[in-house]
Amino acid sequence: MNATTLNAPSSRRYGLFVCVMAALAGLLFGLDIGVISGALPFIAKEYALSDTLQEWIVSSMMVGAAFGAVGAGWLSWRMGRRYSLGLAAVMFVAGSVWSALAGSPESLIGARLLLGLAVGVASFTAPLYLSEIAPRQVRGAMISAYQLMITVGILGAFLSNIGLSYIGSWRWMLGVIAIPAVLFLLGVLALPDSPRWLLQRKGEKEARTVLTRLLGSAEEVDVEVREINAQLAQPAQGWKLFRTSTNFRRSIVLGATLQILQQLTGINVVMYYAPRIFGLAGFATHEQQLWCTVIVGLVNVLATFGAIALVDRWGRKPILYVGCATMAMGMGTLGWLLHAGIAGGASQVLAVSMLLVFIAGFAMSAGPLVWILCSEIQPMQGRDFGIAISTFVNWAANMIVAATFLSLLSSIGESHTFILYALLNIIFACVVYLFVPETRGVSLEHIERNLMAGQRLRELGAKV
Repeated sequence: MNATTLNAPSSRRYGLFVCVMAALAGLLFGLDIGVISGALPFIAKEYALSDTLQEWIVSSMMVGAAFGAVGAGWLSWRMGRRYSLGLAAVMFVAGSVWSALAGSPESLIGARLLLGLAVGVASFTAPLYLSEIAPRQVRGAMISAYQLMITVGILGAFLSNIGLSYIGSWRWMLGVIAIPAVLFLLGVLALPDSPRWLLQRKGEKEARTVLTRLLGSAEEVDVEVREINAQLAQPAQGWKLFRTSTNFRRSIVLGATLQILQQLTGINVVMYYAPRIFGLAGFATHEQQLWCTVIVGLVNVLATFGAIALVDRWGRKPILYVGCATMAMGMGTLGWLLHAGIAGGASQVLAVSMLLVFIAGFAMSAGPLVWILCSEIQPMQGRDFGIAISTFVNWAANMIVAATFLSLLSSIGESHTFILYALLNIIFACVVYLFVPETRGVSLEHIERNLMAGQRLRELGAKV
């Protein structure tokens, strides 16, 4: 096939469709993150739950997600990225229906474990799929679109929560997620498999067919196939590579560290316990707390557009520096306000504003960029293994944060809890400076060559 037989605009439209459909996995991810904040007060009231049991209901999804992330590596290798996303969609449907019908806190915990498995598989597979199928010039933006879908899902859950709060229907809050899950399952059927996976598992003919539809140029297809085949000269053996390669272990440690720091920013404390936090800020009624939560979700969405617009212009590291500084300021000021006492309207407005500043800082930086970096720094032979480890660590850290927040409030106090998160964001910025590479506009193959040649982590994107 020659270049003149290919339709470049059609290829771009097809590539955009594929990336958007894959990113919709993030929508379901976000819905399941956001829905529990509005439903939890009603569940706690109906079952007279202690803080500990509330923490377990929230964090049980993260337990499932951690195990789902581990299993997703094997699934994506054996079944392919597309079928793994389809399996996640089926579990989203089943878990949502089970949550709505749960007859006890224990049953609800079981349902959220199943939802966690779905989230774990999706959170592993979708960024991996996007990193392998998106053109390198827009790879950062496409993976950021996945994060955008997460924020849209969170906002959608917050809006659904406030609508259903007037009838106190936590079962509908949890069950309505089955509808978009079914739509996502149908959409997955139209996706192609990743060309990299096809070259690994099927053959060059199938991979070329997909690449031709995505790239619109025979020359680009030839270059992409040659680069991928050069990587595939050695079989993908993540565990063996981990045991034998110090360089691969370095990328694993960096990915895991970034995922831990992403969770220690405090983002999911806000997402899971937003009404409780707004209660601390002086908003007494549940409706007031939920409306403030909707504003959080809206800022989360809007700020993510900033990441999509800037990630392939400014680069990864500058955006992370700005984000860490912004998050530290937001959390630190909120902690100081809680220490001084929030007594009037002006202090309430300032407290909410600082929380929104924190959300904006996360959404434009650590939210999408950690997933982008973790998908970029792993070598092809160990990419599934490396991303599985970093995703598992993300959910393990997420679970610890979710399961300890209420306990931290009661043990070290409200103000000290938020000041602690501010300090952790400063540590995040230091780690970015010392170890994180700039990968803007750099091919995955070039990053891998630098890694395996022993280049310093912060120089993996250097064009040497």
